Amino acid sequence: MQLRYGMNPHQRPATLVAVDPEHQPFRFRHGQPSYLNVLDAAAGWQLVREAAAALGRPVAASVKHVSPAGAATAGPLDAVMAGTYRLDPAATGPLTSAYVRARDADPKSSYGDFVAVSEPVDAELADLLRRVVADGIVAPGFEPGVVATLAAKKNGGFLVVEADPGFRPPATEVREVYGLRITQPRDEAPLTGFPDDLVLGLAAVRYTQSNSVAYVRDGMTLGIGAGQQSRVDCTRLAGAKADTWWLRRHPAAQRAGTATRVQDAISGQLRAVEALTDGERAEWLRALDRVTFVSDGALPFPDNVEEAARHGVRHLAEPGGSLRSADVADECRQRGIALTRTGIRLFRH
Repeated sequence: MQLRYGMNPHQRPATLVAVDPEHQPFRFRHGQPSYLNVLDAAAGWQLVREAAAALGRPVAASVKHVSPAGAATAGPLDAVMAGTYRLDPAATGPLTSAYVRARDADPKSSYGDFVAVSEPVDAELADLLRRVVADGIVAPGFEPGVVATLAAKKNGGFLVVEADPGFRPPATEVREVYGLRITQPRDEAPLTGFPDDLVLGLAAVRYTQSNSVAYVRDGMTLGIGAGQQSRVDCTRLAGAKADTWWLRRHPAAQRAGTATRVQDAISGQLRAVEALTDGERAEWLRALDRVTFVSDGALPFPDNVEEAARHGVRHLAEPGGSLRSADVADECRQRGIALTRTGIRLFRH
């Protein structure tokens, strides 16, 4: 298959070839993908498929630059989500709720995202997607008429990808870089046996560029940090996103986010957040609680725990095994944070 271009527009020609032409993971229903579109679709589909299988309910992800900006299960929409996306919480279906919760985690980063959902796309979700800025979607199917609705987005440039839920990838992954070929077994470590928020967080960081961490609450990510060389910087970055998510629930931000267009509503909320005084911000942030923190690699120092605690974290999960793992455990005990050692490192590069 001819791609629009490679990583960048000047990298042409670029092509896509199935490893096994008889068993392909995707069918491109509309649009011509770029190199990055393919990577986003692959990462997003694997994330939602694994999380949905483990949790037993619909899951959605909002992917940007091969990492999720947000991921969530189906669940209730709060007043901010309902107002921002002009939805009736009592009448919104599970798949649409999953995507709204995923996109609302970090709507600024989700602008122009690639959507991934674990269930066939229905008319309700398609109607919502008409009103937001997105580049494409990957799903295991589409109800009648939905592909035509989505194909009209972006003047016909919206990419519609159908995933084969029965596809099983090869057991060995191969990558060629700078004249070198690297092979390894596919990462299929099970993400089960943990509380639901921890499972969602593990699935999210597994498909996020490392170093990565995720703050999760009630079946949705509040902040994901990706691709930082320092883990504590990643923890701070994701924590700041979690704070912004919570500050958008401040009454001043809710009053400001009443525009008709989704992006205008979000912009109004963010301006209201910026206008809060330091005292107002601190008082509101103290109420954020019941957050789970997941790290794709071992925490090397207790400073990650100190930072996580500033963002309402009450449960922290990491692989363990660093030289200072005992110090990390001590810091968790002192701060009343439950610690889970997963024993699974989930680096992705």
